[in-house]
Amino acid sequence: MNRLIALSRALPTPEPEITVAYTPIRLPMPGRQPLELRLTAPAAGVDLPIVILSHGFGPSNYIPSKDGYAPLAQFWAERGMVVIQPTHASSRVGGLDPDLPDGPFFWRERVAEMRAILDQLVEVERQAPAVAGRLHHDRIAVAGHSFGGFTCSLLLGAQLQDEDFSDLRIRAGILLASPGRGGADLTPENAARFPFFDVDFSGISTPTLVVCGADDDPHFTPRGPDWHADAFHDAPGADSLLTINGVGHGLGGIAGWDARETEAEDPDALEATRRLTLAWLRTTFAIEPPAWIQSQSALQEVAASIAEIRLR
Repeated sequence: MNRLIALSRALPTPEPEITVAYTPIRLPMPGRQPLELRLTAPAAGVDLPIVILSHGFGPSNYIPSKDGYAPLAQFWAERGMVVIQPTHASSRVGGLDPDLPDGPFFWRERVAEMRAILDQLVEVERQAPAVAGRLHHDRIAVAGHSFGGFTCSLLLGAQLQDEDFSDLRIRAGILLASPGRGGADLTPENAARFPFFDVDFSGISTPTLVVCGADDDPHFTPRGPDWHADAFHDAPGADSLLTINGVGHGLGGIAGWDARETEAEDPDALEATRRLTLAWLRTTFAIEPPAWIQSQSALQEVAASIAEIRLR
């Protein structure tokens, strides 16, 4: 029982179940150190959906790694999802040398790391014997926060200079406070620094939920918080836009408990983010088809001040 939440308690969600976790799972990567993962999963159940959670490029030393985002990863896992978290090449604690040619962002390497997980799911299960044979390899979602959202958008079908990074094994995506359009939408300085943000979201046909903070004022662009919603407007597959009110880039605290990544820690906003994203996943994967509609109704009736949902 969380005594810090109030209105968001009205949003329906399953009761939590016992989980198991494995870390570090190590996958070989050509020409470099192994990719390290954390896997968190329900202790019981079969045909479990998989969510690969891509961390951001935040200011902390450890949160941008497999060991961050516990508020989100644990919540999803306690309610039926297998959550796999890589420590990306851009990570301060466990990534590659930021002075290497593609550093410090290693955006291509991050995409390759996500694909390596998809390629080696059998090996992941071998190293996590409690979940072996229990994963549903046709129910795979990617979810990413901030720069992790950029990584996921490429895997979902966004194109960069007509280059296609999509992976058909991915059946759903959640973009959390993800970057919007690049190029002319950025300040000149940031357009030069982040040329890889100039993506075309129109190639995303996979079902996608876009999540934004209503007060997330980006410093990359002269535009306001709506910049983070660009994928919803441009991507045919982006069926829903969830805007969390009263918070910015941290969406109430998804990156970590009491973390400096979170500019406005708000337990009710965090809880709404967790419950509503889970409901969308449960509907998208046909685990509980009415979950998303039921959550929308509860939000409108009891907790409308917390968040807004816009459908395509």
